[in-house]
Amino acid sequence: MQKVNIYWFRRDLRFHDNTALHHALQNDTPLLPIFIFDKNILDKLEDQDDARVSFLQKRVHELKTVLEKNTSSLRVFHSTPDKVFDALIKEYDIQEVYCNRDYEPYAISRDNSIEKKLKAVDASFYSFKDQVIFEKDEITSDSGNCYKVYTPYSRKWKGRYAEGSYQPLPDHSQNKNWIQSEPHRSISLEEMGFVETKIPIPNHEVDQSIVRQYTEKRNFPSIKGTTRIGIHLRFGTVGIREMVAYANKTNETWLNELIWREFYMQVLANFPHVVTQAFIKEYDAIPWLNDESAFEKWCAGKTGYPIVDAGMRELNATGFMHNRVRMITASFLTKHLLIDWRWGEAYFARKLLDFELASNNGGWQWAAGTGTDAQPYFRVFNPQSQTEKFDKELKYIKRWVKEYGTPDYPAPIVEHKFARLRAIDTYKAALGK
Repeated sequence: MQKVNIYWFRRDLRFHDNTALHHALQNDTPLLPIFIFDKNILDKLEDQDDARVSFLQKRVHELKTVLEKNTSSLRVFHSTPDKVFDALIKEYDIQEVYCNRDYEPYAISRDNSIEKKLKAVDASFYSFKDQVIFEKDEITSDSGNCYKVYTPYSRKWKGRYAEGSYQPLPDHSQNKNWIQSEPHRSISLEEMGFVETKIPIPNHEVDQSIVRQYTEKRNFPSIKGTTRIGIHLRFGTVGIREMVAYANKTNETWLNELIWREFYMQVLANFPHVVTQAFIKEYDAIPWLNDESAFEKWCAGKTGYPIVDAGMRELNATGFMHNRVRMITASFLTKHLLIDWRWGEAYFARKLLDFELASNNGGWQWAAGTGTDAQPYFRVFNPQSQTEKFDKELKYIKRWVKEYGTPDYPAPIVEHKFARLRAIDTYKAALGK
């Protein structure tokens, strides 16, 4: 059997500034690159035209094409990781497997299983920090505890960053240690049970003018005032080191958003119960109404609240929702409708191009008042005042709610003042306030 090392592409779909890949190519053992379309994940997706699968399939093919220009190739599988590594262990004399760490519960369980499988055949499993600057327990308070509040975390984060060097790593697409092989077969969307999406994917190159004006323009959904780089951070088609380095010298507000991402990742890593429970456990006592009809109207953008409906329709049509509107729609679902934040979190997870478990969970728990650094339970966004602040000319609303201002537009499904008081009273009673 041929002696090989394996590089396992996951959420790091690039040759440049890739930590594990950089280490994997430092020795002379031929490196076999693989990618797995994981059935454990894909089989749970509800939409055949899920844009993220189309994006992944296209990006994996691009990586494969680059390697084939260098007389190598990328082995692509549509299976479960356990089955793939069972087959690879029989086919190759595997010495070492390299990958970058992932902090989601499924990924941790998956990697533990693969590491155990490799140890049984005397192969080594090496994982590296790559999708964050600082991971699980690298930013702690002076007493050694992980932070539960963003502001002191970000202050410590910036101090640590200023003390170190986090230069992007070189491009390794032309490295001579890739295993030499004939082109391997690709996996089509159809083979995996998916079809091509009609949703366009944002460019991976950051618009410099947007970053420079980010502080002033980021809250207004009718203009292109945010980078939309989320999907590329999610799947690693851009490196976090280059993004942070650029933000650090260009716009602190945008840097703060990147730090929020890492804050929520360390929350998930240190408090994994947040996946299914409230971070502040007493909030699990809230008696959600969970009206299915109201939830369906929220999903469809037919609540009678124009800013909420515009956001939901934008999400359904494009896989994107402006961050300010995400807060408004999430607050509306949890406070106005008293629907469990986990329902909304799951719907966003289904639809968002940039879905990332830690940030999605953190954002929803913030809106519901159940999480770290959350808005207080008695703070209920007023959709009308939010509209007046951030879409005063109704450009965003009119773009997405075509029937706005006509008899076809539905009446509000709940009255704001009533809903606000009901939410506050419900939370108070559940929390014993």
